[in-house]
Amino acid sequence: MTAGEFVFAPGAEDLGARADVFLTGRVGGYSRSMVQSLIADGRVSSGGKIIKSNYRIRGGEIITAELPEPAAPSMAAEDIPLDIQYEDDDVVVVNKPRGMVVHPAAGVHSGTLANALLHHCGGSLSGINGVLRPGIVHRIDRDTSGLIVAAKNDAAHASLSGQLRAHTAIRVYYALCRGNIKRDSGMIDRPLGRDPKDRKRFAVVKTGGRRAVTRFKTLERFAKYTLIEARLETGRTHQIRAHMASLGHPLYGDRAYASPPHEDDGGQALHAAVLGFTHPKTEQKMLFVAPLPDYFLRILERLHQN
Repeated sequence: MTAGEFVFAPGAEDLGARADVFLTGRVGGYSRSMVQSLIADGRVSSGGKIIKSNYRIRGGEIITAELPEPAAPSMAAEDIPLDIQYEDDDVVVVNKPRGMVVHPAAGVHSGTLANALLHHCGGSLSGINGVLRPGIVHRIDRDTSGLIVAAKNDAAHASLSGQLRAHTAIRVYYALCRGNIKRDSGMIDRPLGRDPKDRKRFAVVKTGGRRAVTRFKTLERFAKYTLIEARLETGRTHQIRAHMASLGHPLYGDRAYASPPHEDDGGQALHAAVLGFTHPKTEQKMLFVAPLPDYFLRILERLHQN
C-alpha cells in the first residue's frame, strides 16, 4: 500500500477485534509490529480520536490511518563506526552522533544506527520491532545526539521496553532554549498529539493526545538563551522539543518548532546525556553519562563570548 491517509469502515465481522489486528489485515505490506508502531506514533484514529493498539473495534465507526512512505523491505549491514559505551550479550549502549538516523524510514534507507548495529552485532539483535528496527527499543531524533540502548535478544527487549513504559528508566537531556526561562525548575504535564496544521510535528492538544511529562531545571542563562536539563518521565516523539516550544522557548536551531530566522548549526541543540536502566538479566542498576559533544560546546562557547 502506498503512502497517504486511508479510511476504513469496519464491518460486523470486525466487532471486538483489536485495532492493530484489524489494520494488519487491511494494509498490505505492513507487519503487525509495524502497524503497532504507527499506532504508537499517533497515526491511527477512530472518529478523529487517537487510539491505542489494544483498542477494540466497536462498529459504526471510521478508522483513519496515516501511512508513511514504505521503507525498504530489508536492510543491509553497514560498516559504520560506533561510539560504544557498553556492551554485553544482552544490551549495547551507543553514544549516537548528531545527524545519524536511528532506523530506516521514509527517504532514508542506509547509514542509520540500525544499519551499523547489524554489522557490529551480526545476528544477535532483538527482532521484536521487525527487520527495519533490529534491537531498537527507543529512539532519538536525527539531529539529537547522545545515548541510546539496543537489545540483543527478545528477552532484553521486553525488559527494557517495560522499564520505559513503567517510567523507571532514567533519561536526562541537555537542551539550549530560546529566550530567558525565568523559573529555576518546573514540570510540563501537557498531552501531545499530531499537530493538525503540520503532521510532521507534534503539539500540545486538548483531545486525542497522549500524556507527556517533562521535568526541567535551569542550568545557565545567556542574553537570549537558556541552558536546561530536561528529564523525561514519558517518552513521546519530539517531547522536549514540543513541550519547550509550547512554553514559548523552542530549542536553539530547531527548524521544526522555532520560528525563523533559525540559528544555523545543523539542527536543534539537544543531547541525551544520561541513560539509566536495570540490566535485563543481572538486574544490576546501570547508569551512563555522555558529555556534551563538540557541536554543543562550540555553541555555548560563542554564547559565553557575547
